[in-house]
Amino acid sequence: MEETVIWISGATQGIGESLARECPYEGAKIINISRRQHPDFESIVIDLTDPSTWSNVADDFERRLKDFKGKRAIFIHNAFWHRWSYAGEGDADGQFREVMANVASPLVLGEAFLRASHAAVDAGADVGLLQMSSGSARLIYPGMACYGAAKAAMEQWVRNVRAEIARRGKGPWVIAVRPGFVDTPAARDMAGVSPVDMPWAQATAESLSTGEGVLEADECARQIWAALPPTGDRSVLWFGEAVGAE
Repeated sequence: MEETVIWISGATQGIGESLARECPYEGAKIINISRRQHPDFESIVIDLTDPSTWSNVADDFERRLKDFKGKRAIFIHNAFWHRWSYAGEGDADGQFREVMANVASPLVLGEAFLRASHAAVDAGADVGLLQMSSGSARLIYPGMACYGAAKAAMEQWVRNVRAEIARRGKGPWVIAVRPGFVDTPAARDMAGVSPVDMPWAQATAESLSTGEGVLEADECARQIWAALPPTGDRSVLWFGEAVGAE
């Protein structure tokens, strides 16, 4: 059995790919969760916009953790599905898919991991759940209402779950992370959105061009790993220009 098992959703690109590459635990079993197979790691193929596929992940959590004898097991829910649309102006199918991927999947998959983790926690393993958030949880970006609401909801879920774990007196560590402004494919997609309706796109493009205030994905991953497992009573950590914790 592996000493360390780490599930990372979206490990095929961006921050997820860097988290897999910068993992500090030698010999860790890294499992990619995404729509695509990873060239180097075992993959669980799911579509965050399609809840019927999510049981693939829940089943893997249960299978690997029910008799876990290793040192640590960590789930990093990093993946998301994005589109840029004003509320009430986009297509209904796209809005549904975004809600499933960004609002529902962090809560459902996070719950599945917690449910499967009891035996590993009881065995003394370092078990943790990291939910990747964003400054969008508190900042307003026209065209990203659903995305921002999703991150705010996820952060509140983390706060409540941490309080529940503290009340029970045991459980995995749970944390949300706002990684800052990171140079990723998603950020570059944002930079290409028309600035007519979404003025933040131009600022995004300018920052990516100059590199000012922008983190490289590998640097971001190293900062995140250095903060784990989290200590103290902080529920949300953030990096980049808005350095601090909440």
